[in-house]
Amino acid sequence: MTQATTNGQVKTPFGRLTFGIMVGYGLMMVALMTPALLLLTFKMIEIDPDGYTSSYGLVAGIGAFFALIGNPIGGALSDRTNIAFGRRRTWILIGPIVGCAALLMVGLATEVWQVMIGWAIAQLFFNFGMAAFTALIPDQVKEEKQGTMSGLIGLVLPIAMAVGMVLMMLLTSLPSNAKWILLSILGVVGPVISLFLIRDGKVHIQPKPKEQIALGERLSKIYPSPRKFPQFTWAIISKFLLMMGYCSSLYLTVMLVNRMGFTETEATNSVGTINIISMLAMAVTSIFGGVLSDKLRKQKPFLYGSSLIMVVGILVYAFVPHYTAFIIASAVIGLGAGCFSAVDTALVARILPRKEDAAKDFGLMNVANALPQSIVPAIAPLLLGIGGWSFFYIVLAVCVVLGMVAVRPLPEVGQRTGTDQGAESQAPVAHSI
Repeated sequence: MTQATTNGQVKTPFGRLTFGIMVGYGLMMVALMTPALLLLTFKMIEIDPDGYTSSYGLVAGIGAFFALIGNPIGGALSDRTNIAFGRRRTWILIGPIVGCAALLMVGLATEVWQVMIGWAIAQLFFNFGMAAFTALIPDQVKEEKQGTMSGLIGLVLPIAMAVGMVLMMLLTSLPSNAKWILLSILGVVGPVISLFLIRDGKVHIQPKPKEQIALGERLSKIYPSPRKFPQFTWAIISKFLLMMGYCSSLYLTVMLVNRMGFTETEATNSVGTINIISMLAMAVTSIFGGVLSDKLRKQKPFLYGSSLIMVVGILVYAFVPHYTAFIIASAVIGLGAGCFSAVDTALVARILPRKEDAAKDFGLMNVANALPQSIVPAIAPLLLGIGGWSFFYIVLAVCVVLGMVAVRPLPEVGQRTGTDQGAESQAPVAHSI
């Protein structure tokens, strides 16, 4: 099959692109992750004081489902929004604006169903914005710098989470509604600033010649064929399993209140401290992991090592129920997650099946980030019922171990990818006799 080609892509200078992404993506993540890690739990305790462990899981799970579909849908919309304002810039604007409006709805909600609807809309549209930001990597960054860019973007999340935690710790006396309003403002201001820095525009997509397309080929436009592009599927599996372990952090506030008996103020300060330390650790390995993987031209050793580090941290949570141990465990998990995220993103950018579907395929990969956010809250009550908090963390640690196994089939830098092999098999045989 002849592939479509994309021409006329506007390029933003690397430094300017990096700064634009970090400002816009960073403040958008402050607006999304601060509620996810802290405020949403307290909102559910306020609305449903007797059943918040279950209602929080329900709200978080449904919201994460919309995050799950938001990335590929947003990516596909971005790929097809071919206007002068820019394929990516359009959704960098629309996504956060609607997402922040939904955050305001959550902040003002008085019923569980209101929170559920608002959080679902917020997750959906913030993921539209995320898909547009991440698509800028294959769009505008040279392959030899994609690891560095991925590391810098990986640095954004821990910084954003740390900023959000510091804000909440400084503003503990601020009314709850005011906190939601502040985050909503930040979530719009950041992406708007990035629009003045990131260049984008209309591209010329030369379509492939019209031909009869089989059903399997049509389905591959939604999800790339695992037979032709097996590495892409293995990358999704490994990311999904690792994120199952990392999403144990989503229950940190609930765990401190339920397992350790912390008050809201104690939990706020404790979660803030733990997350700041974890995010600092994540920031260090995110940037150095990406840069070192580019320099050494190796990625898989970093993925194996970071996964093993995460397993150690999760098991500390399982067996040492003490606040100091939680701080150490979170720092360890942050070290592993930061490195994995940076190097894995660079690897994915290298093995994307089709350049013209970059945002859509990156969106599918980002599903692996979002789906565990739905599954972990959904299965948490079951796991806690079976074996308590220790069993909960053990199961998530096993997921990370399985994620290490799934890394094995992925191609190392310099090895042929499924994209290369697919293109080879599809190219005309010019030299055969």
